[in-house]
Amino acid sequence: MAIRELARRQIGHVTRQQLLQLGLGSAAIGARVSTGALVTRYPGVYALPPARQDPQAQIAAAVLAGGPTALASHTSAAFLWGFQPHFQPLPEITITQGDRRPRDILTHRCHSLDSSDNSLQLGVKVTSRARTLLDLAPQLTAKQLTRTVNNALREHDVRPDALHDVIERNHYHPGTKLLKPFLDLPGQNPTNSSFEDDFLAFIAKYHLPTPLINHPLNGTTVDAYFPEHNLIVELDGWRYHKDRHAFETDRERDAHHLAHGTPTIRITKDRLEHTPDREAGRLEAILSQLLGR
Repeated sequence: MAIRELARRQIGHVTRQQLLQLGLGSAAIGARVSTGALVTRYPGVYALPPARQDPQAQIAAAVLAGGPTALASHTSAAFLWGFQPHFQPLPEITITQGDRRPRDILTHRCHSLDSSDNSLQLGVKVTSRARTLLDLAPQLTAKQLTRTVNNALREHDVRPDALHDVIERNHYHPGTKLLKPFLDLPGQNPTNSSFEDDFLAFIAKYHLPTPLINHPLNGTTVDAYFPEHNLIVELDGWRYHKDRHAFETDRERDAHHLAHGTPTIRITKDRLEHTPDREAGRLEAILSQLLGR
């Protein structure tokens, strides 16, 4: 019963050292392996049958194989936290002491992990959300990283102060310079979509004023607001604006804001992708006119 209860807490796994501490000798462990009562996952790590094959169990076994200081990290931690929808074998772990590197596990070694970098998710020891983003950042494209970080901030999975803390403690980590831009815009709300990410990239490319994203205004939330110019920009993607209800709602919102003295222009994803120069020139002209009122 003690073995089964221990395995239950460890996603169906136990280690050789734990079995010895529970009173099983080497011969007894060998006998259980030979009869299938224990299934070897890694040297010194066993699953109780039926041995789970799901990603959570694979990651949990890898962490046990890494030793007492091991944590699921990088892509494995990102999967456990929900930052990535798919598990990417091989399991990835980080160890803080020793040099145990089991086969078929991607192992990282880091002596500088703080206690705040340690967490538990889905019953598995794992790097914290903020530390996971730091480790994951160099493996992502710029667009993937923007979406991942903004999703985490928007859903409050990661607090800005936690992201700031992990960056400040790891000046030479390759992920630090990639995460810093997400903290350089105080008061800016996280984006909700890749379209909003593209719009901010468009704004930066053409050196236009940076708007407030997902800004509360007149009792609603607008996609982008230029406060100095008192202009709203709504980003129209066909996926979200293709039915009559959405069409009518959009026009009602535009009229509502105009009644409060704030005009709205709409930029479509197609125009932003295929005629960006024309779109930038027109937006710049509109902003200049409004500023000159």
